[in-house]
Amino acid sequence: MISNYLKQIFIKVSKYCAYQERTQQEVRTKLREYQCYGDDAEEIIVELIQENFINEERFAKSFARGRFRLKNWGKTKIKYELQQRGLSKYCVNSGLAEIEQDEYEQTIKKLIEKKQEELKEETPFVQKGKINNYLMQKGYEPNIISEFIKEFFKNI
Repeated sequence: MISNYLKQIFIKVSKYCAYQERTQQEVRTKLREYQCYGDDAEEIIVELIQENFINEERFAKSFARGRFRLKNWGKTKIKYELQQRGLSKYCVNSGLAEIEQDEYEQTIKKLIEKKQEELKEETPFVQKGKINNYLMQKGYEPNIISEFIKEFFKNI
């Protein structure tokens, strides 16, 4: 880095990255706010990657774990969000691999039970439809949803 101005921008952006995981796309947007474009922006991003402020695989893993555990999102929604953030297929798959299959299935069962309790007054047919829609909005796969709904209502 050559100029003092670029050093100041680097310091600001490195603090931005240190606060929480960021993607290159988010950092480019932040650099635009500081009127930093082109080769200067790319130079800063390269430096941030070399100093491990930006690591998109780490971001994908953290994002997937957080959205799954805190918001109970399904893999479809997480995958879509990661792709929207410009991450490579490798990083997306790496992030999704952080979700344990057993924990994933337990979460689906828990969500079905919780939603079914809210819908006690409805007929089983209506309950199934509303539970299906709810889980689809959360980003779970249709084939897995139908399998778990069948299993759940078989026991009722």
